[in-house]
Amino acid sequence: MADYTIDADGDSVAIEITGVAGRQAELLEAFGECQGGQCSCPTNEYEKVAAMEVQPAGDRIAIRLTAKPGLTLDTAEIEACLDYTVGKHKA
Repeated sequence: MADYTIDADGDSVAIEITGVAGRQAELLEAFGECQGGQCSCPTNEYEKVAAMEVQPAGDRIAIRLTAKPGLTLDTAEIEACLDYTVGKHKA
């Protein structure tokens, strides 16, 4: 079962998703859609994102979101998006 942590730091948010063994490829595809502006999350938070870095490593995925200048990312909205994406791609 995947689990995640979210840490906000100024204009960026660091996300670490763990427990993704066997599901990493499909989750990376979903996050790739978000990177490409095709996010299907039930939030408009992605409109505030200037950059999204996704780094898979073993049984985890690290993501760093950087907000557009003058904007702040809402971690509650990001949590809703993660719940949706991780839940949508359950094994």
